[in-house]
Amino acid sequence: MTFITVLTLELLIFESASLKEKRAVIRQVIQRTRNKFPVAAAEVESQNDAARATLAFAAISSDSQISHATAQRVLAFVEDLRLDCQVGTVSTETIAL
Repeated sequence: MTFITVLTLELLIFESASLKEKRAVIRQVIQRTRNKFPVAAAEVESQNDAARATLAFAAISSDSQISHATAQRVLAFVEDLRLDCQVGTVSTETIAL
């Protein structure tokens, strides 16, 4: 059986006056996370809001505990990046295929 854990988190981006500045922060978060963890990542909501972004990370494994643990490590990593943003709302969902 295959398990997909989707971590969705809201980033509150400080001192972002434009979408260009916001996208620079998002690009760093996604790039650094994908370099460190085997996850897929994308901005899924709030694309036109310069002060917030909603990102989704997906971890796939044959063991639900591994995919969930990967998602939790991604969350801790993003919280520790210390960029000009703060993690807001977080949700995690595991889907069995």
